Amino acid sequence: MSVEITRLANGLTIATDTMPSLSSAALGVWVKAGARDEHANEHGIAHLLEHMAFKGTSRRSARQIAEEIEDVGGDLNAATSVETTSYYARALKDDVPLALDILTDILVDSRFDEQELEREQQVILQEIGAAEDTPDDIVFDHFQETAFKGQIIGRPILGTRDTVKSFTPDHLRAYLARHYGPDRMVVSAAGAVSHQAVVDQVSAALGSNATPAPPDTEARIAASYVGGEFRQTRDLMDAQMVLGFEGRPYYARDFYASQVLSLILGGGMSSRLFQEVRERRGLCYAIYAFHWSFSDSGIFGIHAATGEEELAELAPVIVDELVEAANGITQAEVTRARAQMRASLLMSQESPASRAGQIARQLMFNGEIIANEELIERLDAITAPRLADLAERIFTGSVPTLAAIGPVSHLPSAEALADRLYAKNPAIAATRR
Repeated sequence: MSVEITRLANGLTIATDTMPSLSSAALGVWVKAGARDEHANEHGIAHLLEHMAFKGTSRRSARQIAEEIEDVGGDLNAATSVETTSYYARALKDDVPLALDILTDILVDSRFDEQELEREQQVILQEIGAAEDTPDDIVFDHFQETAFKGQIIGRPILGTRDTVKSFTPDHLRAYLARHYGPDRMVVSAAGAVSHQAVVDQVSAALGSNATPAPPDTEARIAASYVGGEFRQTRDLMDAQMVLGFEGRPYYARDFYASQVLSLILGGGMSSRLFQEVRERRGLCYAIYAFHWSFSDSGIFGIHAATGEEELAELAPVIVDELVEAANGITQAEVTRARAQMRASLLMSQESPASRAGQIARQLMFNGEIIANEELIERLDAITAPRLADLAERIFTGSVPTLAAIGPVSHLPSAEALADRLYAKNPAIAATRR
């Protein structure tokens, strides 16, 4: 990547990656604040604020915002995560100034009209209902709530019906004032863009915004992985289960190794879990491993969907595969997983939207851009013995988290799965007596 970076006096970071061969661009504003930064009584407000940003400014109504970008064939969207919120657009080269103008307008001059707020609250209530009716989505909410029990980091991003209905325009303005300071924002653009043109326009729109006082720390307290079990019996055709352990944060030495380990275990059709559980035994129709990182913690998990009768055998087989990973990983598996990550990294460079997002995330969480060559060097330094050691530390270093929804009466308990995990590793079992 040939990234140019400018930091304004008020702390706002502007980064661009010009791709001369393209006739379009992706651009956006990323904010280092998300659901984790809510106060106890603000559950869901970060997501609601993201919705309300598109509902009108002093210069544009909600309809005008939509029509202006779509009149030129572009599009706008936004997303809220645990630790970030992003507002982004795609447009043709000549329409980049319009897209930037709309993005900066909705961030600095949203009106938060009460009637629009009431309508959007109803939309989110429907979104909450839809999530509850989607077991393969809601099981992850319960999984994270269990992993970080009683903590804001573990709460569902959407909020609850009661909290969403309780918010007023003043609540939105208070959250915005606390967290949307220019020192916590990155404007990122990739594709058919001029760095200086973007800097000039963003400086005019956001350069005079003062950096607020440091945000209070009521919400952003250190994460504490707890683990445990959640299960909900429902009359469904299949059962959804997630088994997980404490993972690694963004900044950890083992971050990239954890990603590689997740690929070896359940990252594709050649992975251990897919081959053993699905292909050889036919115990489920879907299974994969994942590693989620936060700024100070993480989760390593396995998701599977299967029938009621298969659960009793499926869960122990998954545990056995985790033990096998801790006992040894082959060099061929490491080579294959590294190739998958390398290909994913380089293929994503062909998309301006992926480039813009990657730039923003790296600047927010690393403070700098990590060159592709350095990322590949880090991958090449990951060895089979290191991964086996990491597997043992992850799978025996924390209490398991188990979440399951559906016909789950045959699913062994988290405690029983933990006992099986430790029993198959005599060294670990001895330390736990």
